[in-house]
Amino acid sequence: MSKEKNNEKSAVSELFNLVSSFISKNWHYILAFFLTFAVVTAILWYDANTSETMASFAIDEYEVGQVADKTIYATKSLNEDALYPVAIEKGEKIIRKGFPITEEEYFKLQKMADSPVYVNYRAFCDKILYIILVSVLWIVLFNPVLLKRKAEVKEVILECVLFVIVFFASSFGMKNAIFQNAFTLPVMIPSVFSAFLVAILFGQTSAIFFSALLSLGVLGASSFQIVPALFTLAVCVSSSRIVMKIERRIDMVFASLMQAVLNVVFIVFFKVMFNSDFNDAVFVFPGVALNGFLSGILVLGFLTPLESIMNTASVFRLMDLSDQNAPVLRKLLLTASGTHQHCMMVAQLAENACKEIGANALLARVGAYYHDIGKMEHPEYFTENNIDTENKHTDLNPSLSVSVIKSHIKLGVEKAHQLRLPKSIIDIIAEHHGNSVITYFYNKAKEKDENVIPEDYAYPGNPPSSKESAVVMLADVCEAACKSLEKPTAQRLEKFIQELINSKIESGQLDNSALTFGELTKIRDIFVRILAAYYHGRIKYQNQKDPDAQDGTETEKSFSSEKDKTKLSDNPEKN
Repeated sequence: MSKEKNNEKSAVSELFNLVSSFISKNWHYILAFFLTFAVVTAILWYDANTSETMASFAIDEYEVGQVADKTIYATKSLNEDALYPVAIEKGEKIIRKGFPITEEEYFKLQKMADSPVYVNYRAFCDKILYIILVSVLWIVLFNPVLLKRKAEVKEVILECVLFVIVFFASSFGMKNAIFQNAFTLPVMIPSVFSAFLVAILFGQTSAIFFSALLSLGVLGASSFQIVPALFTLAVCVSSSRIVMKIERRIDMVFASLMQAVLNVVFIVFFKVMFNSDFNDAVFVFPGVALNGFLSGILVLGFLTPLESIMNTASVFRLMDLSDQNAPVLRKLLLTASGTHQHCMMVAQLAENACKEIGANALLARVGAYYHDIGKMEHPEYFTENNIDTENKHTDLNPSLSVSVIKSHIKLGVEKAHQLRLPKSIIDIIAEHHGNSVITYFYNKAKEKDENVIPEDYAYPGNPPSSKESAVVMLADVCEAACKSLEKPTAQRLEKFIQELINSKIESGQLDNSALTFGELTKIRDIFVRILAAYYHGRIKYQNQKDPDAQDGTETEKSFSSEKDKTKLSDNPEKN
């Protein structure tokens, strides 16, 4: 018995530790969801308290002279007042099933409906259960498996705020006589604005999932009217797709105009689909068009502060960072020109490869621009910057050389944090070497000591966690390694690059990147095509001489002597 009790206690203790660990790691998300649920519940409660309901039936279901389909009793006593000078006793039978409703009975029904003590608890509870189901779906959709990345806290907070705004607009639009119609309600719902923001700041996948949640929220807030929900889903998905093609802020104006047209197209489609008349077209069509256009203009105003506060890798932020006149890139060019040229080539490879596999090409390009900014501190220790000087590592111990080489990762991450670069860029800087071994210095060290530990000669980072980061890693190693390849023909490049990719696969550097073998083949082909064009040969010009040849050297000496004679004749006083 004592063993069973101890086992039960250990199981409970283990479960408690697991729950505590989960809460401590995810308390930001839990708090955001709890506050959102509390606000939505408050909106639903206010809606239930201000709706014309009695018990669980709406007042507009009844009229004078109608035969009652159910007997209704008063659940509470109500005193006379100036508006309704009639008293109602608890338990009083207000209307009877099968009997016509009299004016006095209808008057009492109105008094019950307008009284705040009569809340449609059943409808309220139904909507609470519905919101719980939407919350569960939210958790499922934004799972790292489906989203293919972990949702950021700032992303969840923004989406929660936008969901509350849309839910509030939908719920209170139903209380306004102008927007109570299923086709007029979409005029005041800021769904396009919400989808624009999420798509630009956090990507298309997140925006598509959020579009589904928004449409379900509108469905619940609009008393389960299908037209506003379908319209919300359609415009959110279209707007999420439209903004993925823009690169400049001015493009948002054209995206807004396009979305305004699509809003009108969608509302016409749903009117035809649900066999509705066009009597309200004068209000609805300009209304939804203005909604789409103003949403894009408002997004332009909100983007700059949100980009600064959330430090996200939006398309506009990335375009700003890609400017070659940025101070850090200018400094890289001046202090480490070889590294700068290497970064430009890696960026070209990574961008084209990402375009081929459908990854974020702009993110890969900008990440490649900044991936080696840590080399600015000690540029002379990296071979691409040693043009006319001898190798600094010649007289250094391999362990010391490795510490210098490895330090450019840490220095680069520190510099990136100082510049407040987006997290996705910092991840590329930290992951572009993964935890791979620096084989050159490891082999040199092994020649001196067979007991050398490989981990001591490995980079301190983690393997790439995204496709973009993995592509930059492959572009980095291929661009650097192919420089040492003799006779870099397309066939030799293809074989060599395949070997480099295979080595990364075997060492586990691509395990967390979600790259498929098909995508790796496409990446290899792109690298081969670009590098083969870069290392292409040229036809030798007539009378072209090798500058290292003897006759070339004699010509150079002859030119130098003639130049010296000219200097002497020009300066007779110094002769």
